[in-house]
Amino acid sequence: MYRLQSLAARSLIAGALDQCSPLTLTSFTGVRHKSQGPPVEKYGQMRFITAEAKVATERLNGKMRERTLTMETLNPQVKAVEYAVRGPIVIKAGEIERYMEEGGTKPFSEVIKANIGDAHAMGQQPITFLRQVVALCMFPELMDSPSFPEDVKWRARRILEGCGGHSLGSYSASPGVECIRKDIAAYIEQRDGVPADWENIYLTTGASDGIMTVLRLLVSGKDSSRTGVMIPIPQYPLYSAAISEMDAVQVNYYLDEDNCWALDINELHRAFQAAKQHCQPRVICIINPGNPTGRCIVYQDNVYAPDCQFHSFKKVLYEMGPEYFNSVELASFHSTSKGYTGECGFRGGYMEVINMDPEVKAQLVKLLSVRLCPPLAGQAAMDVIVNPPQPDEHSFKQFHQEKSSVLGALAEKAKLTEQILNAVPGIKCNPVQGAMYAFPRIFIPPKAVEEAKASAHTSAELELCGGSCFFAFVC
Repeated sequence: MYRLQSLAARSLIAGALDQCSPLTLTSFTGVRHKSQGPPVEKYGQMRFITAEAKVATERLNGKMRERTLTMETLNPQVKAVEYAVRGPIVIKAGEIERYMEEGGTKPFSEVIKANIGDAHAMGQQPITFLRQVVALCMFPELMDSPSFPEDVKWRARRILEGCGGHSLGSYSASPGVECIRKDIAAYIEQRDGVPADWENIYLTTGASDGIMTVLRLLVSGKDSSRTGVMIPIPQYPLYSAAISEMDAVQVNYYLDEDNCWALDINELHRAFQAAKQHCQPRVICIINPGNPTGRCIVYQDNVYAPDCQFHSFKKVLYEMGPEYFNSVELASFHSTSKGYTGECGFRGGYMEVINMDPEVKAQLVKLLSVRLCPPLAGQAAMDVIVNPPQPDEHSFKQFHQEKSSVLGALAEKAKLTEQILNAVPGIKCNPVQGAMYAFPRIFIPPKAVEEAKASAHTSAELELCGGSCFFAFVC
């Protein structure tokens, strides 16, 4: 009974305060058995079973009470959010897939979802070392098993020692487990050759969580003083969705498709100056153009073109000198979802924030504290990614083979995707230099455009018939 009271106390009741009735003042203090008749009253409150509640409601002015939350009262920023990666086309694909599973027939034998880079869903095998460490963290009783190498056990013990009660079931500090933050700082320092402070590292629920958190700090103002967020086009829909939800202003800068989706500095200046007429551009997203165009900048391990390599923006700032490295505010993100691991479901990630005002940093910690902490299993998985087996450790050989196999397969699929798309009449695809995406252009034949015009299609509908589209090639 006390457990039910606790659950009731933690519920949100919309619109109850201004429309009190015996129905809205129900509690779990009354007890009613099958043999009893009417509901039991206690302390002026009543408890109804569902059928009785319906009857009682019908007696209240002969109608159900109006809903507090409707499409008219819904937060308008929520309605403005669009997320095509999991939008109407994906929903339709799911419906077709279920129809075929139930015996329905189509002119094709399967539905292949190419809307999202979900590696394991498409058959990529997990990295053994990562799963072993997380398994021991989840079930420490396996520490005595000879099936697990000592380097696996050592990492699992270290992670568990940093957790409350030596358990992944505990909360961690809001920024994350301290030893994992230190491992991430060491990883960044080794990668870039640039000092990294572990207190600038914050564990997140995937990279998306960190991105949303930083945007919340940045977005402010009204009308022409609203924050403008510069994003690349083509873009990953997380950014446009987050900008809409926060009522910020989306500032588009366009990548050069004819130059393999390169970034033109003149285009950045154009977009910035144009945006200043109606907002205050305060932040630029520089994930581009790895997702969704496949050009080499992000996804550190997923670099396929022989003349390309990954450079972190932090390292570039450092090489530009103290004037930039000590003043430019930069938030960098990484996650367990992509790279060679593809562990999307763990929702592990981190962000490094440099040159943030100390008082604002305190506000960031406060904001992170609201969500308590990221999932501990995701934090453990993130630790394994930044702290993999070393050449002198037992697990290194198998780890290296599995990692090389995954990256080799992704490189092969990247080339295959490019070749197949370019072999189709009316489709052109740039070389896929990195990441796990391709962004081909589809050319609509002139006669098809004329036919559409003759059929009284609107210009918006015609626009949907052409342009470019996005493919994830992890399958």
